Amino acid sequence: MNTVMHCTAHPTRSHACGRDDFAVVGGGLCGRLVAWLLAGAGHRVALYDRGDAAGTQSAAWVAAAMLAPLAEAASAELLITELGAASLERWPGLIAALPEPVFFQRNGTLVVWHAGDRAEAPLFERRLRANAPSALFQSGFVKLAGAQVAAAEPSLGTRFAQGWLLPNEGQLDNRQVLTALAAGLVERHVDIHWNTAIDTPPDARFVIDCRGLGGKPAWPALRGIRGEVARVHAPGIGLTRPVRLLHPRYPLYIAPKQDDLYVIGATEVEGEDMSPMTVRSALELLSAAFAVHPGFGEARILELNSQCRPTLPDHRPAIVWDGARTLRVNGLYRHGYMIAPEVADSARALAEALLGGAITDPDSFDDWRRQARWSALLRCEHAAPVL
Repeated sequence: MNTVMHCTAHPTRSHACGRDDFAVVGGGLCGRLVAWLLAGAGHRVALYDRGDAAGTQSAAWVAAAMLAPLAEAASAELLITELGAASLERWPGLIAALPEPVFFQRNGTLVVWHAGDRAEAPLFERRLRANAPSALFQSGFVKLAGAQVAAAEPSLGTRFAQGWLLPNEGQLDNRQVLTALAAGLVERHVDIHWNTAIDTPPDARFVIDCRGLGGKPAWPALRGIRGEVARVHAPGIGLTRPVRLLHPRYPLYIAPKQDDLYVIGATEVEGEDMSPMTVRSALELLSAAFAVHPGFGEARILELNSQCRPTLPDHRPAIVWDGARTLRVNGLYRHGYMIAPEVADSARALAEALLGGAITDPDSFDDWRRQARWSALLRCEHAAPVL
């Protein structure tokens, strides 16, 4: 049964019940970050999510959580890579402030290709040069050949004659981040309502809608892009960093996590199909991993998962004020963990400007927006005054 909960007693809430400054609706990665940042700034915050504290229903639960702005420049525009580069610098500080440990690695990304797919390499390089900030490319793109590939990733041996090392990139454990943020929300006395569907806006001064595809009724331009991943346990392979395999039809990533866990993904399918992975997708995904390292043939499959990432027509995230008391934060697409810190902090800053009265109408919004670091993300939807 759908319920709306107001002023529910919470064992860690330090203040008496009353109207919250902010109600964050949607407790995936972005919603948790926004709520945690606002609570850390001293605001009264409530968070509502129809899923559980672990985040198992969110796109963030399935993600590989690679922090790879240069590698993503092969398909992402400059704005996204700049957001990713800035967010990568923020992650260590955010993780250090959380009450539970999170696996974080900044050991770079290795890009390789089979001899038959060598035509993909110059295309990939041209895209990176076109879409990445020049400083990011110049300091983070190292060509490898022969023994250099084996030296960079010894477990691959001599399977690949050429490759690129992108040494500045990183990754983290997505599920540990969700768990640590849930604990951080408790620590900062956020009024938390898991397993709660919201039929009407909560009673708060401002509502921040971070529901991903759940926000589609209020944002019809949203659509889902399906992604599929496998999680396997593969002792003895010993990859030390994420590996990306260039392929004309089936580009693959393999992200090594703790305790010999690997997250393997490739597919991107237009549509909001939440059904389980098909046999064909599973065979192609695992066969491609086997082609990178035969040791994956003995790996144990832990999960075959699919999820849909919320996407806007321009593939950019957006933070939209409706001119009254609602902010909508959405459209992080496949770049969620890579860009979430900067997107969430931009939403936090806008929310505080609204609460503090710096923004009261479209004109003051435009004035504030012009001074914002990521002004391209910010929009005002209507002209209604703030009450």
